[in-house]
Amino acid sequence: MKHALQVSILKELLQQIDQGRNVDAGVQYKMPTSAYVCPELAKQEWESLFRNHPQVIGFSGDLPAPGDFFTVEDFGSPVIAVRGRDGKFRAFVNACRHRGARVTTETRGHRNRFVCPYHAWSYTTEGELAAIPQPEHFGAIDKSCHGLISLPAEEKAGLLWVHPQPDGELEVESLLGPLLDEIASGEFADLTYHGDSTIDMKLNWKLANDTFGETYHFQKLHRNTLGQSFYGDHLAYQEFGKNHRFVFARKVIDLFRDLPEQQWQLCQGATLVYYLFPNIQITVGVGRATLVRIYPDPDNTGRSITRISHYFSQSIIDQAESGVAADGNTLVSADNIFEQRDQLAITVTPDAMMRIFNDAIEHEDYVMGEQQQKAAESGLPKYSIFGRNEAPLHHYHNTFRESLGMPPLEKLTV
Repeated sequence: MKHALQVSILKELLQQIDQGRNVDAGVQYKMPTSAYVCPELAKQEWESLFRNHPQVIGFSGDLPAPGDFFTVEDFGSPVIAVRGRDGKFRAFVNACRHRGARVTTETRGHRNRFVCPYHAWSYTTEGELAAIPQPEHFGAIDKSCHGLISLPAEEKAGLLWVHPQPDGELEVESLLGPLLDEIASGEFADLTYHGDSTIDMKLNWKLANDTFGETYHFQKLHRNTLGQSFYGDHLAYQEFGKNHRFVFARKVIDLFRDLPEQQWQLCQGATLVYYLFPNIQITVGVGRATLVRIYPDPDNTGRSITRISHYFSQSIIDQAESGVAADGNTLVSADNIFEQRDQLAITVTPDAMMRIFNDAIEHEDYVMGEQQQKAAESGLPKYSIFGRNEAPLHHYHNTFRESLGMPPLEKLTV
């Protein structure tokens, strides 16, 4: 992100803090609770937004070297993502062309060949059928026509994109629009994968996404955790087609008042979140990023699965391993992170960041989501309310509704 834009966003946040105001959409909406429980809508979402829509599945750092791979099975197509011998990222259906068994059941690893465990048909990292055992018994096969089924795949701006259908269209420039250059400048391609986790809980996938749609709850729900380090009720927000940018202030932003603007860095004073339609949240800090992928359970509207992957600069990983931070920074663990809220120069260890991020979502945000799901399933509250200060929720829900041919949310009249 250009420095002038970073300064502009930080100034907007400081102004909101000084004036005691938040982002204001100028309207409130009624969100029908049926959207969280309707099986017909859930089926439409699954087919349109997951089975037949481009998906972000990882960062470039998931595949640092030729032969590295990982697998995904969250949107109806079993996928192998692999970096070939030529360094190119490719994606294939994880199904042997003989009888359809998985050619690998590992979630990630390194392979020069993928060998089906059923009959040992083997494939190269470029998806080519390399060998068939006992060909004189099996019969003639044109290997050039029976490689792994290729899926549209593209590596752009440090993100790995896949379309679940072999004939699907994948145009990242169209999907990101003017946000592409900004994301490309975020150095995501230079970050190293450091671990992941899964949250499987009883809330609709849209309720899980709603967690990332406002700062109104920070000083209430998170008052003893994230609320110690972050301001709530202030938000710098901008829409980019179906996507948006969401920035909220760390309490250390107040230190910027005494620093020359040329020293201002957005992610030192705030946390940046990109929402990418339909199910991706990317949070960005200094030398780190977290990819959150949220999926529905196609058989249960009241369940969702959240995959969280964490990425860090190699220097932060090295500092954590050595126990010594660079450039005079304080190296912060999970046990004392909230004690450092007034310091600008800190380096949070990867394990601390992963633990705090995951715990806040699973044990605070999603617990509220499960309660909301129960209320929706009762059928008694017919709608919930999105306030003027919850603009990202307005955008998110109206965008997915428009994509499915649904009318926009109804405005609340008082």
